[in-house]
Amino acid sequence: IEFVMKKEELLQIISELFHSMEGNAVTPEMDAGEDFAGTPFYEAPITGIGDASDPLFKEYKKPEAIGPWFMGPEEWLTGSRSVISLFFPFTEEVRRSNRVEKEHASVLWACARVDGQYYINAFAERLAGKLTELGYRCCVPQADPRWERIAAGVGITGYPGITENTFGSRWSERHAAYVCGLGTFGLSKGLITERGMAGRFMSIVSDIPMTEDARAYTGLYDYCIHCNVCVKRCPVNAIDPVEGKNHLPCSRCVAASKDIFRTGYGCGLCQTGVPCESRNPSAGRPA
Repeated sequence: IEFVMKKEELLQIISELFHSMEGNAVTPEMDAGEDFAGTPFYEAPITGIGDASDPLFKEYKKPEAIGPWFMGPEEWLTGSRSVISLFFPFTEEVRRSNRVEKEHASVLWACARVDGQYYINAFAERLAGKLTELGYRCCVPQADPRWERIAAGVGITGYPGITENTFGSRWSERHAAYVCGLGTFGLSKGLITERGMAGRFMSIVSDIPMTEDARAYTGLYDYCIHCNVCVKRCPVNAIDPVEGKNHLPCSRCVAASKDIFRTGYGCGLCQTGVPCESRNPSAGRPA
């Protein structure tokens, strides 16, 4: 009889790590400076479990999805059984600071986006290490040297049809989270979870036998209520109310933000001041 790890056991490991690990807060030397020193970046993560053999991972290789450069779980880790997806919601302080902005990210949001990502990267590797100590094999795609991205047609090469409008990577945290039952996409192409959209994702591919979480949705955009608030919030008009986000102007906007901040960057206006900022706005609505 094969031992299957219960999700409760994994959640306990994640909770203990979250409450003991340092790095989830602004320090005086960061962009946000002494005014926000000690402000936490993220609230405790929510977790979704997916089956590494889920057919959606093969669907992601199609040009109309992510692209043929996408690597499925088995390509990251031979013998993979499960995918663990984590969503770290930004704290109310971070979200509130960005909610009032009109043209670019707040300094606290930009700091959380960059310095906070270092924390998430370290968290994923520490979690993978703890699971390895239990006898399992793990791979963190974003920390793997095989991870590559393509932005505005630059980066990954060797595939036909790449243009300046081509964006993608070998592994997508949002698409993995969709498989793992954490949520669906919105017009801004972010993923709306039960804790909203404002936050960051990270995932681990492992050979841990686990029961996958059931998806409470069937469509890519089931949680989006098409309120168009993100369309109005975008400072560069990159979100069309029908077609959704055009990645090129969005990417240029984020790149330009690097001239505003010392080390941080980002925008996130479409993730804050919107109904899906910190909740699933479709919850309780008629199907």
